[in-house]
Amino acid sequence: MFGEHRILLIGGSSHVGKSTLAQSLAFHLEWNYCSTDKLARHPGRPWQAKPKKVPNHVADHYLLLSADELITDVLRHYRENVWPLIEDIVAFHATDVSADRLVLEGSALLPDLVNTLNFENIAAIWLTASNEFIKRRIYAASHYESKSHTEKMMVDKFLERNNLFNDQIMNAVNQLGLANVDVENVPNVDELTSMCLSAFK
Repeated sequence: MFGEHRILLIGGSSHVGKSTLAQSLAFHLEWNYCSTDKLARHPGRPWQAKPKKVPNHVADHYLLLSADELITDVLRHYRENVWPLIEDIVAFHATDVSADRLVLEGSALLPDLVNTLNFENIAAIWLTASNEFIKRRIYAASHYESKSHTEKMMVDKFLERNNLFNDQIMNAVNQLGLANVDVENVPNVDELTSMCLSAFK
């Protein structure tokens, strides 16, 4: 048992370590793990490990839209397509005592929406980091230096969108006074897991 909590929510922008933390928490607590990325389809990250190639519709999405259009589109997707599914999942796990306890993570866990959830047995935390820190992670994950000019353009557009998203998340978390951890100041996932477990108790 982990107090009265039945659901832990982990939010934040891309590449702050949400999945790694959520899977670590689920392992330590022996709870189920789920990512909001699996709930509804949307153009994903615009890079693939060779020999796979980025699908044409994903490439067009990032090459043809501006960063402002990209952030508007992904926020609409989160609010209209993903959030209703999240509400159903949270309500089910929070109210049905026979349901498994759950660690749910994803960028779709927008602070203003999570703040409307009215259950006492859920807890939420957001991972934050500077845009420069996230840029280094995205460049490393995408093997940026080995990409073609067009591939780099797609990664850079994704990064622009992510910077806008990260800024919005950090501002919302601060304005609403929500729990958050700056991952740049945490040396490894074990310490981050320990910090979050202590915060959730």
